[in-house]
Parts: sequence; C-alpha cells; structure tokens
Amino acid sequence: MKRTLLAIALSVAAASSVAAQTVVVSAGQAAPKTEDCGCEGRPLPEVLATIGGVKITKQDISDATRKRIEELRRQVTDARRRELDLQINSRLLEAEAKKRGVTTTKLLESEVFAKTQEPTEADARAFYDANRERMSGGSFEDMKADVVNYLRSQRQSEQAQKFAEAMRAAAQVKKTVAEATPPATEADRARVFATVGGLDITSADIEDSLRPFVYAVQEQVYDLIKGDVDLKINDTLLNEEAQKRSLTTRALLDSDVAAKVPAVTDADAQKFYDENKARINGDFARVKPQIVAYLREQAERKAMSDFAERLRAAAQVQTFLTPPDPPVYKIETDDQPSKGSEKALVTLVVFTDFQCPACAQTQAALDRITAEYGDRLRLVLRDYPLSQHADAEKAAEAAEAAREQGKYWEYTALLFQNQSALSADKLKEYATRAGLDRAKFDAALDSGRFADKVQRDINDGHKVGVNSTPTAFANGMRVRDTLYDGLKAAIEAALKSGAR
Repeated sequence: MKRTLLAIALSVAAASSVAAQTVVVSAGQAAPKTEDCGCEGRPLPEVLATIGGVKITKQDISDATRKRIEELRRQVTDARRRELDLQINSRLLEAEAKKRGVTTTKLLESEVFAKTQEPTEADARAFYDANRERMSGGSFEDMKADVVNYLRSQRQSEQAQKFAEAMRAAAQVKKTVAEATPPATEADRARVFATVGGLDITSADIEDSLRPFVYAVQEQVYDLIKGDVDLKINDTLLNEEAQKRSLTTRALLDSDVAAKVPAVTDADAQKFYDENKARINGDFARVKPQIVAYLREQAERKAMSDFAERLRAAAQVQTFLTPPDPPVYKIETDDQPSKGSEKALVTLVVFTDFQCPACAQTQAALDRITAEYGDRLRLVLRDYPLSQHADAEKAAEAAEAAREQGKYWEYTALLFQNQSALSADKLKEYATRAGLDRAKFDAALDSGRFADKVQRDINDGHKVGVNSTPTAFANGMRVRDTLYDGLKAAIEAALKSGAR
C-alpha cells in the first residue's frame, strides 16, 4: 500500500498540462540555480585542517568531490520540485476519499489495485527476453517472480498516474510558482506555493517534508569533504616521513605497511567461509581464491589505516570541519502503543516491522531498556511494514486489533517469536493463544478496520526519513545504533540534554 501511495503522490506528468490547473508566476521569476538548493547547512571554513604549518583549504577539495557535491545539490533541487506535486496529489487523494466517504486505503484499492491488470506469464516472458542482457542472471523460472512484481508495480504506477491526473482535472488546484524554491529567510517559509481546494501548501510544508533528505545530503557532503581532507593529511604526513628517512613513499609503504601484512592462511579462508556460508554462492574450493584476495585486501587496508594513525599521533594535526547538526523531529505519539510515563524525560519512538529479524532483536533490547529506566523512559512503537515483507502489513493490523482488547504487548511478543509464520490464519491462532476475544479480533482483522491506522504510521515515518526497520528516535533525534548499547547511549545523551 505504501508504494502505491507514493506512486500517486509522485505522479507529476500532468502537473503543467491539466487545463483546470492555474499557474501564476511572478514576472521575471527565474528557475532555481543548483547552488540555490537550500541544503548547505553551516558555512564551510576557509581552512579545513592544518598539519604543523601546512594549511588545507577549500581550494584543496578535489574536482571529483566538487562534481559529486554539485550532483547532490541538484538532487535536492529536483526533490523540492517533486515534493510540491507530491503534496498536491496527497491533498487531492485525501479530499477525494472524504468526498466518497471512504478511507484513502479503500479509495486506492478501488481506483488503483482493482483497475490494474495482473501481468501474465507471457508478459513476464516477453520482458525477460527483451531485457535478459541487463538482468543479473538466472533462468526465466528463477527470475519470473521478480519480473512479475516489477511489471505489477509499473502498472500500478501507471494506473496511479491516471487517477492523479483525473483528480487534478476535476479539482481546484492553483499553483502560484513554477517551481518550489528554498526560503531565503524564516519569514519566507510562509510563502504559498499552491492552493488545493482552498487549503494552502506553503514553503514550510515543503521544507519540513524534505528535512530528512536534506540532512542525508549534508551528511554525504561532509563525508566527501572529510575524505578529501583525510587523504590530504595522510599524503602530507607520508611525504614528510619519507623525506625524514630519505626514502621514497613507495619504499616507506613497502617497509612499514606491505611487509607487515600477515599472510592469509587456508585456515583464515575456511573460517571466513564457515561464518558467511549463508551469503556465499559456491563451495569452499571454488570461492577460496576470492576469499583469500578479499581477506588480503582487508588486512592491507587495516595496516594502512594503522600506519596513518601512528603518523597522525606523532604530528600536530588539527581539523576544523564540523558535521551537520542532526534534525530534531516532532513525532506524534497520540493513540499509539506505549510503555512508561507520559511525563518521562525521554520518549523513545521506534518504527518496527513484525516480519523483520532485526526488529525482533531490537525488541529484546527494548524490553531490557524499559525495565532499567522505569519512569524516566517512555517507549512508543509505531508501524512501518516494509514492502518486501508480504505479511508485515496485516500483522501490524492484527497488533492493533489486539491493542483494542488491551493485549498489544502479549500479542506482539508472539509475532516476534513467529516471524516466519504470519499468515492470516496464524495471526488468528496467536489471538487465541494471547487470550483475545476471537470473534471480535477476527472481525477487525478481516474488515481491514485498522489499515488506515497502519498507513498513518507509514506516512509519518516517511516524513521523518524512515526507510528501514527498526528506526528509533530519542526525543526526536534519530538513533543510529538500535542494539542495546546504542539505545542506552542515546537515552543517556537525551537525559543529559534534558537536564541542561
């Protein structure tokens, strides 16, 4: 369902051609330049680092890095343009559902899913034959399911686009700008970009929705520049050390790095194979040369890294780059399953998928964390069933049906314990084991009554940049490590921040 919602929202082909849509553009308004992406973050210092008396400046950033940064900025400009049309289509979808007296989920089922023709085996065969050279290999039988899923997704997107165009043609949509541009000031966020059925879409609406993406771009830009700076520092220190010893840099690397890399033994290769057998295609004898080469490369990288660290430790190195400030999101927690006091100093919101193995692992850590922190922590779970997990969305609905009867945590524990068996019949079986009223539970599950509640979680997750599970936020800041130690560190940081 999530993919179809996004397909409708991103259907922009008719954005400039629908007769019913009025476009009013100020005289002389120019299209945004790439550098006007509104994604720069804090200014870059002129001097990025120093090594003794040597300065590394902005001018030392490589051409390849500059080109990549320009591409990233262009992506933000393009995303802002698409976001305006996304929000227009989303408003139209909500309005149309309200007019018909149905949920958006039901509306999509009738106007997109029901009207999408299912790909036949002949369709899949024709696509496979036409694209065989560009596919990753495998026979038609091996690839058929993937091809059918791809064709189905394409047809759903086409049907979604037709539906979006029809809604636009029949609605009162007024765009006041040719393209969405970033706000120059805080007051600029109030600019109206479009009006849909009398409701305004402002610059703030666009910028708030793009925050996760803009931050991701800022992180990538920081990493690119930092990579250039680290390389320049290491090269400078390497040259200085080589001159000090009256050696060439190659001779220095041979003596202090290459010569100290241990040989990869058959036992090393066998150990790696045994530990990663599930992800390796082929028996040990066939893949042994690749494993040895990989382990040798890893050992060389570590030796080089250790050597660079030793050189840095003996030198006067200062860096002045600062990573971007992570955004703090306001995530709704009303009418959601939770543990702990609403007055807790830290609220931990976790987006989860009941068919995701990593989510089950994190859930065990969450049980431990909530017991440790007591009233200082409030845990809130929200749903984010991934599209690749066929049973996850219905399992999320089942969890809501269990919550209606006050047995959410007991029921979801069974879901996490039985992730490979989450069919509708199994979901009902677990309801019996959890002591639920089966008649009431079955009716709720079969009717899809909680589908919109799950979709609301998916939509809210998308707004704050969720694209995998589990994803956690401590007081609105994303937690990168969702295992026990990472969660504990994030909660401690949030507690200290709250104390200040």
